[in-house]
Amino acid sequence: MGDTVRRPAGPWTPAVHALLAHLHDVGFPGAPRPLGIDDRGREVLTFAPGDVVWPDRFALVEPAHRLARVARMIRDFHDAVQSFVPPADARWQELIPADGADLIAHHDLAPWNLVAGDHDSWVFIDWDTAAPGTRLWDVAYAMHGFVPLSAHPRWRRPDAETRLRVFADAYGLDEAQRRRLVPLLSRRTRSMHDFLRRQAADGAQPWTTLWREGHGDAWQADADYIERHEPRWAAALLS
Repeated sequence: MGDTVRRPAGPWTPAVHALLAHLHDVGFPGAPRPLGIDDRGREVLTFAPGDVVWPDRFALVEPAHRLARVARMIRDFHDAVQSFVPPADARWQELIPADGADLIAHHDLAPWNLVAGDHDSWVFIDWDTAAPGTRLWDVAYAMHGFVPLSAHPRWRRPDAETRLRVFADAYGLDEAQRRRLVPLLSRRTRSMHDFLRRQAADGAQPWTTLWREGHGDAWQADADYIERHEPRWAAALLS
């Protein structure tokens, strides 16, 4: 089997494993392969060797052609999952309500979940929150992380419009999708702040710790920044 990852299974694990098995069967290489549950109740997945892109290896997705590769990888996942039929008793860990339920989305396609391995192998990890969603819900979140669309001085990009366009073109968004995407960029980002705020109010972990560490403020600042500059994003996407 080679190297594996083992961790406690949750009630959503059978559905997630069915999803990952489908992706493997249809030839999508950018996800781990499920290997079942061991005798200690832990899920077993193939290990993705390499380094997580965020933050120390973000330079890997700096060049436009590498950013385009991420977008095409996400498009390939969405195309592959379109034919997936969830088990009748599927249970999903739906942390944040999406804007629809056209397919099973990843919900956390971000550089902190992209492993860059040897031989130019890239794999998305952390599929536990896969659940019903839409293409654009996933794309809006991915654009926030991979452009990135950040208010933080360290990560704010003077070429954000260009990178946004590169991503949209590589994914293959049509005009109607681009128009719907513009307001969704801030809405999807703000949903993360609202989720952390609710979880912290209930004392739920690990979200309460993240809230106290300032992650909620960061998501709020990014959402405000994205919303203020919607005309820029619209011009970049639709010109």
